[in-house]
Amino acid sequence: MKYLLSVLTVALLTAFTVADGPKSIHSFKVKSIDGKTINFASFKGKKILVVNTASKCGYTPQYEALQKVYDEYKEKLVIVGFPANNFGSQEPGTDEEIVSFCKKNYGVSFPMASKISVKGDDIAPIYKWLTNKSENGVMDVNVAWNFGKFLLDENGKLIQYFPSKVTPNSEEILRYVK
Repeated sequence: MKYLLSVLTVALLTAFTVADGPKSIHSFKVKSIDGKTINFASFKGKKILVVNTASKCGYTPQYEALQKVYDEYKEKLVIVGFPANNFGSQEPGTDEEIVSFCKKNYGVSFPMASKISVKGDDIAPIYKWLTNKSENGVMDVNVAWNFGKFLLDENGKLIQYFPSKVTPNSEEILRYVK
């Protein structure tokens, strides 16, 4: 009887854990590029587009489209840039240099995180969650280059991943936002 109760308890606990599913992106807080904190819980009720960025990449001009999309849809979408130096050393600058570059060249006003790693042994926890189905509950993703885009719904659940070549203002992305 005692064994049966133990088995039932474990089964119930497992069922509740599975039913809860993986945590949402809203449980994350990250350091912002200006040294403050970006609390993803503050974005509840809006879609979120997470983008790994770089200042010296062929896709760097996407900052302009990111800013335009942010300006047009900021009532229902927030964009968060994550500078990363994982691909071709295309983001070698400090946080101060990155923010200066983004504001001067593209007028970036959407939230930017402090520089992180988006893959490898030193992957940031938020990217570990974004890229692993075992954590996000939706899909495994291999971030292959700069300007990969993760779109999340108003509840912080992953909707889709878009590779670098998909521009922020493409219908592929905007159809989820409009």
